[in-house]
Amino acid sequence: MENSEEKKIEQKVMTEIKSGRVKLRSKFVFLAEKLGIGSAFVLSALFAVLFLALTFFYLKSSDNLRYLSFGSRGFFAFLESFPYFLVVVFIVLIILTGLILKKSGFAYQKPFGRLALVLAGFIIVFGGLLTWAGIGERIERHSLERRPIGNFFRPFLQQGFGERNNGFAGRVIKVEEENILLQAPWGEVKVNLSKLEKLLVEEIKVDDFVLMVGEKNGDSFEAHFLRVITGKEPPLMRHGIEQRFPLPPAPNGENFEPCPNCFPPRQGTGTCPGGCQ
Repeated sequence: MENSEEKKIEQKVMTEIKSGRVKLRSKFVFLAEKLGIGSAFVLSALFAVLFLALTFFYLKSSDNLRYLSFGSRGFFAFLESFPYFLVVVFIVLIILTGLILKKSGFAYQKPFGRLALVLAGFIIVFGGLLTWAGIGERIERHSLERRPIGNFFRPFLQQGFGERNNGFAGRVIKVEEENILLQAPWGEVKVNLSKLEKLLVEEIKVDDFVLMVGEKNGDSFEAHFLRVITGKEPPLMRHGIEQRFPLPPAPNGENFEPCPNCFPPRQGTGTCPGGCQ
């Protein structure tokens, strides 16, 4: 009985093929489709890993997370400087990778929920490894040097260089009685310090790098809380300021060789004590 049914089905299929209503596809077409889907999956997964690493780098190197140390006052500055562009692209890549995985034949052989967890774990682990390996620093350096790969990622890394209304970081270039003039990535900003403690105001010096929260008031910014940042943090904002306000050439006319231990960079040997001019 089963053999007769199989023969009927086989005859029906052969009749459809001979009539031209059903066309057989070459095995090379199926192979090309598999390779195309596989390549798209690998590329989307790799870009998801890369954008996750860049998100980690931005959060670590920008001023974004530092605003949370000001408590509720810094929350709006945190939201204003958050890397939404990077996160949105990362989420889109995650969704795209999942859709490609679901479309592939591999997803039909195993539970999709388990595959999604494995995929998420892969992206998080390798994104963390790329962050630890310094891929973000390399891409930022390429963007500053205007290299092709750097130009592609430049808008993603410089999204926080726009004008702020709730908080920002900058370099002090002038100190007055109740005001300071700062260099920010988008330009020079006058900051009113009348709401700060007098002792804190007296400690601010030219070349200090400060982080503050407050509110924009006309053409100036009114600081409610302010902190002087020592060392080289946050490097992403410092590099943005250096790019906007390049340092003058050395007095002797030679190429400027900055001391890596000074901020702002000065001509010197790199030993700092007595070695910078």
